[in-house]
Amino acid sequence: AYSSPSIVLASYGNDGSRQILDDFREAYYWLWQNSADDARVMSWWDYGYQIAGMANRTTLVDNNTWNNSHIALVGKAMSSNETAAYEIMTALDVDYVLVIFGGVIGYSGDDINKFLWMVRIAEGEHPQDIRESDYFTERGEFRVDSEGSPTLLNCLMYKLSYYRFGELKMDYRSPAGYDRTRNAVIGHKDFELTYLEEAFTSEHWLVRIYRVKKPDEFNRPRIEPQDR
Repeated sequence: AYSSPSIVLASYGNDGSRQILDDFREAYYWLWQNSADDARVMSWWDYGYQIAGMANRTTLVDNNTWNNSHIALVGKAMSSNETAAYEIMTALDVDYVLVIFGGVIGYSGDDINKFLWMVRIAEGEHPQDIRESDYFTERGEFRVDSEGSPTLLNCLMYKLSYYRFGELKMDYRSPAGYDRTRNAVIGHKDFELTYLEEAFTSEHWLVRIYRVKKPDEFNRPRIEPQDR
């Protein structure tokens, strides 16, 4: 949980060829170009300095955040279902949520692999709402497949990591929605998002950014496409 990710990653093919993955820089550049100067970004705290330094945007928590209750609140939002998370994000005035997802390329330093730290820190401050045991199966396993715990399969972190991933087929051998980091087909595939919308996903799906809808967007009358 306590790491500062490097900006540029290298991956190696079976033939020894080296491929540079520039997803972090690509995503921070997108954020800098496409979000308001005063936009507030929620991510796990590992990425706070990078978002501030490379995208010039305010983050809720970073490597220097001493306020544990603030970190716990971000952890609680990530660990909650989308409706409960939206209440927290609205209260914190969050505009975008950024998650790191390694399931396409097999990057193990992603947010799903750090997720239990978020749950534990959240539970420390909010034990009535978040319980680590809820994210494990009855046999005590942490699984993202169809046997995974319903609490895990419906929480915000799961949904933002795996949104649209159930449709993705990496190669002809693997089934759709096969997570290369966890070596499993994800258990919850065909879901929609209500309170967030996908804003940007980097080339290798490593960085995913979602826009948090504002409360007034839900009260507007629907305008049919032909009337817009």
